[in-house]
Amino acid sequence: MPGPSNDGRRTKRVAELIQRHFAEILRREVDDPRLAAVVVTGVEVSDDLMVAKIGVRLLVADDNERQRKSIVDLLRRGASRLRRQITPRLELKRAPELRFHYDVGPDAHQRVSELLREVDAERPPPPDEPEDA
Repeated sequence: MPGPSNDGRRTKRVAELIQRHFAEILRREVDDPRLAAVVVTGVEVSDDLMVAKIGVRLLVADDNERQRKSIVDLLRRGASRLRRQITPRLELKRAPELRFHYDVGPDAHQRVSELLREVDAERPPPPDEPEDA
């Protein structure tokens, strides 16, 4: 529960720090070519700062479910090493546990947009409004 001086600002600040530093670690310090096309889409940190849920996406081959799962599994296997790399940058007593998931939000948004376009295309044109004489 947030205290009087912590109305969610601290968790948001820590989430932003994790996102920035984790993206930098992926870009500059991880030598695995399979992670070269991974982008961090968002980070949610628990109120107690003990868990960070990190959303990731692929820039290429985004529609390949097997590759999505492979990337998340790879990140999960390396979570403890990644946590050790990010800990000194966060200036916290204890770094949060890193949990990874593939962010399907943009996919859902795109699908909703497609459905709305289909509904709009199938809708009959509005009848002509009668003119007042």
